[in-house]
Amino acid sequence: MSTQEMDKKEFYRSLLRLAGPIALQSLMLASVAAADALMLGRVAQDQMTAVSLATQIQFVENMFLAAATGAGSILGAQYWGKGDRHTMEDIFNLILRYCGLISIVFFLACELIPGPLMHIFSSDADIIAIGVSYLRIAGWSYLITGLSQCYETIMKVTDHVKPCALISSGAVLMNIGFNAVFIYGLLGAPRMEVRGAALATTISRVIEFILCISISAGAAYVRPAFRRFLKTPGLLVKDFMRQCLPLLGGSLCWGIGFTSYTAIMGHMGTDAAAASSVAAVVRDLICCVCNGIGSAAAIMIGNELGAGRLERGRAIGRKLRNLSFVIGFFSTGVVLALTPGVVRFVILTDRARGYLTGMMIIMAVYMIGRCVNTVTINGVLDGGGDTIFDMYSLIVCMWCIAIPLALCGAFLWHWSPLAVYACTCLDEVGKIPWVMIRFRKYKWVKNLTREMV
Repeated sequence: MSTQEMDKKEFYRSLLRLAGPIALQSLMLASVAAADALMLGRVAQDQMTAVSLATQIQFVENMFLAAATGAGSILGAQYWGKGDRHTMEDIFNLILRYCGLISIVFFLACELIPGPLMHIFSSDADIIAIGVSYLRIAGWSYLITGLSQCYETIMKVTDHVKPCALISSGAVLMNIGFNAVFIYGLLGAPRMEVRGAALATTISRVIEFILCISISAGAAYVRPAFRRFLKTPGLLVKDFMRQCLPLLGGSLCWGIGFTSYTAIMGHMGTDAAAASSVAAVVRDLICCVCNGIGSAAAIMIGNELGAGRLERGRAIGRKLRNLSFVIGFFSTGVVLALTPGVVRFVILTDRARGYLTGMMIIMAVYMIGRCVNTVTINGVLDGGGDTIFDMYSLIVCMWCIAIPLALCGAFLWHWSPLAVYACTCLDEVGKIPWVMIRFRKYKWVKNLTREMV
């Protein structure tokens, strides 16, 4: 067997070892939103729509959390590849501080001003009232989520991907089970409907955090160094912020942009909002594979570059880029195959069903760009510390093209909901050539580590 064949086998073995558990974790997390939508969809369309809109608050919170954990993951993967456990503990301290602060802010917002938050996404009084009742309970889960994500991030980059996936997946399964109990009033529990979905989420998040702390107590795991929790080396803080700020800019551009898409569709009528909500759940489920491979790509690239194997990192990047196109076209086929079943299953009005069919077809094309960009940008480029490109591409493609078109189409030109939805999908497909040009410049092939101690 040739060396090239051995390298190919090693590549796919490493990729599957990392991407499999992460994709499963991503699938299980997306399944929570799917379970909420489907279970509440069997109760009433307005309840399903309200919860889908309300959870956009956590979506925005996750953008802030993703910047901190993403910076920790980029630096962590490289320092773990270098074998520097001491700096890994300092990185853990950093992301805990930032994510803890973010979680407190969003928790207080959900408890103190849930009405104004819901009014951003809908003008329907009934949907706003339902969403407020959800946020007042679910807000407690937002307080805990950030801390759990810190533990899970460090697990992923320190070769504990499987335990991390098991914790997250177990919490999701509990969430779905509690959903059934509290939404429908099973096993003697009161029938709480929307409030039951929020309570199920909160209980499962508490259990997830307890599991993270318990499992991380093992000797093989990296834990926060609480004795020096506020004493992080200045150079590490500087490197962290150099990665975190562009990631935050990109996350906010992408997250607020996606939230704007939801708000635009929400103001086009309850039928369009309901169809868009279901399409979003399907999209998130299908994207789990590319999310898993993107996260695995960042870890693989970071390990190689941190260990000083720059040419090997470059070769792995090329393989991952090529694989992203294969995943994209495969995802397109999956969306088209699922469309008839999804449209029949969910309880919607006839008009909403028509919108959903059209949105699924549009989304099938969108999946090509989404998969390619997730693996190449969030995986390969970010793994080497080239985090600023994502922000630039989002500013141009999303904020200068897609969002203005969607806004004008919805409120100025009065286009159909399907035409407006198509505008919201333009950015991912349109930036593929730009992403490929950036990739071939190889600015991402960098060793970011320093001698800290």
